[in-house]
Amino acid sequence: MATTRSLIGSEIIPDALRSFFHQKRDQLRRSLAHRKVFRKTYYELSVLSDRDLADLGIPRSNIRRLAQEAADVE
Repeated sequence: MATTRSLIGSEIIPDALRSFFHQKRDQLRRSLAHRKVFRKTYYELSVLSDRDLADLGIPRSNIRRLAQEAADVE
């Protein structure tokens, strides 16, 4: 026998808040993961010497953009 559950007014609000909380939590996790990749990439490129960067064909002024692109891919 199948049972169905209908939501009454007092149950709708907690369900909506739970859904909102989970959305915000997931958004925060994605944001933190994005930031972690950005910071790691930025640091790794910024510690390279100008000669190493030139060998890679990366101007020092593009480090921030490249780190942002790396974080956007994740």
